[in-house]
Amino acid sequence: MTDLEAVTGWVEGYVRAWTGNDPAGIGELFAEDAAYYTAPFAEPWRGRDAIVAEWLAHKDAPGDWSFTWFPVTVGPDLSVVQGVTAYATVTYSNLWLIRLDTVGRCREFTEWWMEQT
Repeated sequence: MTDLEAVTGWVEGYVRAWTGNDPAGIGELFAEDAAYYTAPFAEPWRGRDAIVAEWLAHKDAPGDWSFTWFPVTVGPDLSVVQGVTAYATVTYSNLWLIRLDTVGRCREFTEWWMEQT
């Protein structure tokens, strides 16, 4: 599997998990000891169980948003994805930093988001 295939599969899995809010689907995305940064300099959610719990505590309703994305750069250690998340009343530009392990689970995820005006 290429790095592009790995990151594409991971982002597609993320969108499925985002859509369904299924704890197992969320957990499958992340390594056991992963770190999820909800903002670049915030304390991360640490560990798969904490990531699942925090995700569900902050979940979006299915069908409440749309998301488009494309890879900016893809590598064996770090991939960067640019996206747009549109809700009914607000749209965000996103930049995601994704570090996958050798089996395609995320070991570190950072999201940068900015409201479009």
